Amino acid sequence: MELFGSFTSPFVRHCRIALMQSGLDWEMVELDIHASKEPGTPTLRVPFLEDGAIRLTDSTSIVKYVREKSGQAFIIDIKDFDRYCLANTLLDSAINLFLLERTGVDLNENVYTRRQQKRVASILVELNAAPLPVAGEFNDADYRVAVGVAWGKFRNRFSIDGHENLQRLLEIASEDSTFVATAPPV
Repeated sequence: MELFGSFTSPFVRHCRIALMQSGLDWEMVELDIHASKEPGTPTLRVPFLEDGAIRLTDSTSIVKYVREKSGQAFIIDIKDFDRYCLANTLLDSAINLFLLERTGVDLNENVYTRRQQKRVASILVELNAAPLPVAGEFNDADYRVAVGVAWGKFRNRFSIDGHENLQRLLEIASEDSTFVATAPPV
């Protein structure tokens, strides 16, 4: 099984966490999607996974596949799944803003980018209101939120100052060996 992606991608990080916890045989194939002319995926983004004839092109399908293949549960509770989806939206908006800013777009001069900034701020408030997990009992919604918030801090995309639950979530996550082992390189 091969996971293609970058060590700085939060979506790849979550897949790596699931794979590390799975006990399955796998390897990471580092891929800079922006430098590759033929990245090997129709989405033109990472991660993607190949396991024999199975080819998955989204982190959610990858994490679900890995969990189920290793006999673990993915996300059972609908409220947890909604929180997972909120974290995905947070990441999609923040990453789009990050990439647009890198191309020279003034994020404050555009209605679309201002709406994305408001979306990020609004989602952080919502995620901060969620109950905290117990250390050692993270589910995939907890991991998705944690990798998203950690990525935002890593890339200086948003602040979690004033969001005490999100700050505490990262503290709890820092006790998780797979979360720590998958941190982006400094």
